[in-house]
Amino acid sequence: MTKIINIDNWQRKRQYEFFRQLDYPHFNICTNLDISKAHQYTREKGISLFKTILYVTIKTANDIPEFRCRIREDQVVEHDIVHPSFTVSVENDQFSFCTVNYDENVEKFFAIVNKGIERVKQHPLLIDEPGRDDLVYISCLPWISFTGIMHPIHMHPVDSVPRIAWGKYIHEGNSVKLPYALQAHHALADGFHAGKFFNLFQEMINQPELLFKTNQGDK
Repeated sequence: MTKIINIDNWQRKRQYEFFRQLDYPHFNICTNLDISKAHQYTREKGISLFKTILYVTIKTANDIPEFRCRIREDQVVEHDIVHPSFTVSVENDQFSFCTVNYDENVEKFFAIVNKGIERVKQHPLLIDEPGRDDLVYISCLPWISFTGIMHPIHMHPVDSVPRIAWGKYIHEGNSVKLPYALQAHHALADGFHAGKFFNLFQEMINQPELLFKTNQGDK
């Protein structure tokens, strides 16, 4: 379900009207997030760290309304729920898009992700569903620990789907740090909302035992 936002009464009207006119209206913020507790917990429990980060990422996006908003021509819509579309490695050092439905139940979500990965490994594709924007585009680059990243976007018209990426985690003393980048359309979100995203992500990833109250393994 989606609702149409009344732009004339919208608190972001000024930002929307200003930033949507720019040639490149996306902004991108990259930081290192502490995943020490999740790293240790998932290793001890035999749980996929990738799927854990994926789950926390899409749950965080769904918990902040600005990351569920999209621009459609001259309208702004807010989705009730958004879903992950993430990259999966396939044969011959290539990759495929994998779009799955988000489920707040972590065990159900892991099962959905497993089925999605199995499907695209058998039938790789690089096609977006036409007209669909209830997504968050997600990439994982486990080979490099980056300090910045830029994503390709459609320019005519400029799309408003957020992009999120993380890279190879690094050990800093007793901590495990994850390079993590968030890109969004500035007409829909600001640095304030990016800060909320990073803080909420950090809060959740710091408490893996709460994410996996009943999960005993990688379902």
